[in-house]
Amino acid sequence: MEENILISKYLSKLIKKNPSALSLNDDVFFDKKNKIVISVDTYNEGFHFINTDNLNLVIKKTIRASISDLICKGVKPKYYFISFTAKKNTLNKNKIQKIIVSLKEEQKKYDINISGGDTTNGKFFSFTVVVLGFSSKIVKRNTAKLNDDIYVSGNIGDSYIGLKFLKKKIKIFNNQEKKYFINKFYLPEVPIKLFKLVNRFANSSIDISDGIVEDLNKLINRQKYKYQVSVDLIPVSKEFKSILKKNNLTLHKNLFNGDDYQVIFTASMKDRAKIKNYAKRMNQKITIIGQIISYNSKNILTKDNNPIKMTNIKGYKHFI
Repeated sequence: MEENILISKYLSKLIKKNPSALSLNDDVFFDKKNKIVISVDTYNEGFHFINTDNLNLVIKKTIRASISDLICKGVKPKYYFISFTAKKNTLNKNKIQKIIVSLKEEQKKYDINISGGDTTNGKFFSFTVVVLGFSSKIVKRNTAKLNDDIYVSGNIGDSYIGLKFLKKKIKIFNNQEKKYFINKFYLPEVPIKLFKLVNRFANSSIDISDGIVEDLNKLINRQKYKYQVSVDLIPVSKEFKSILKKNNLTLHKNLFNGDDYQVIFTASMKDRAKIKNYAKRMNQKITIIGQIISYNSKNILTKDNNPIKMTNIKGYKHFI
């Protein structure tokens, strides 16, 4: 069953008297009265990461992916809780030390603090991370406005190339490229400083975990709006362009697969100059890639000013 069907058809019936659950449509819990924002994510071996050969990097990826849920709501992550399941007798002192070192480094990098968790054993490695922040305001999904600009932070696509290489589905031709793309998969550049800009200017926001198109659909899934996005404007690295050319790969099959943990947000056109200056001051790359348009139209994706068939664009879908 697809995750959104489980939520909308079944779990949503349980939260009628809990407005802080945000209809289970926003990836966070928001208690406005007490200014509490919470997210929870689970990462399983074989699905979210290939194996635990690079356990120190896997841990970092789970932390970064988890805090992005709060960042895109315009909230600074403050505390986290981590629970993990490991195969019996496989979590030796060496692996435990790698976990501790990685957590310590992430705490320092993002100014967050571990506050609890749990451990157990099972058939495969699994990590569940709860992140907590404090704010009197969050930026929700489904609050975009007509003619809003659509912004994206950072670069898109590098993480997916790293995953394809780790799965031996793509050739990388030198050690420098190999290191670059592996790091982009395990160590996504989460835009931690962006939470202030999002909180101040964004009308709606979401992080890119399942791909630009898939997450844009979620961003406006309960609104009578559509979007128009130019593929030519989506920011990519020179390394991404180079590796596609070397492998003779098409852009649209490698750009929309998710795992970027950048932020898509919409904001009023009148704030363009303010947003640009704000981002420049914080040294945060953001790019306008399209606009929110009338519901009377349809979602539009263009390349070289020509429409791309949306059926050819597939992000990540969650099934249970």
